[in-house]
Amino acid sequence: MQKVAFFDIDGTVFRSSLFIELVEGCITEGIFPAEAKLGYQKEYDSWRNRDGSYETYIDAVVATFMKHIKGVFYGDFADIGRKVVKEQGRQTYRYTRDLIQDLRGKGYYIVAISQSPKTILDEFCAGYGFDKVYGRIYELGPRDLFTGEVAELELIKNKSLVIERVLEREGLTLEDSIGVGDTEGDIQLLESVETPICFNPNMSLYAYAQKKKWPVVVERKDVVYTL
Repeated sequence: MQKVAFFDIDGTVFRSSLFIELVEGCITEGIFPAEAKLGYQKEYDSWRNRDGSYETYIDAVVATFMKHIKGVFYGDFADIGRKVVKEQGRQTYRYTRDLIQDLRGKGYYIVAISQSPKTILDEFCAGYGFDKVYGRIYELGPRDLFTGEVAELELIKNKSLVIERVLEREGLTLEDSIGVGDTEGDIQLLESVETPICFNPNMSLYAYAQKKKWPVVVERKDVVYTL
């Protein structure tokens, strides 16, 4: 049976967040109103000043997205996703980029699991040889307009459920399996594999990794080191 490796994407492979860049693009292109940025500006400033958490900032971006996505035409949304990937898709971490290529050379099945919209994930991951991509799928109504609802939300929120589905559908084995993530949202993923790797973890994941004695890898500027 083929071996498998699972990767979170935002902050783990991509050096920013595809979700954030997509929302920013929707505002810039007029798909979302200019005032939409006010929905997360305070949280962004607080995070940049190291007064607030990144998680609080992301939650505010998600809330803004959910508030404005209803009624948006899918084609316009997909176009912005392609533009974001074209302009920023090479902005990756060297460690995870090289790890993906190394594992592909060893015959691993490579899976992306992310909370970003699957539309932009498909575009990004195609350039790095992922075999399967799991992300949030937003429902479409008449005339390809978004309804504002998320399909199979409980599945994508629970990465261990996604792993079970991948193994069942693709006939893979968890023997020598690898998982890479950067926040506490990836704990389910990391606990499901034989070799969990905490890459540039936030404090919550770092503390958990210390208890579990999981390897922690940090990439800072042009240096990669293991804690």
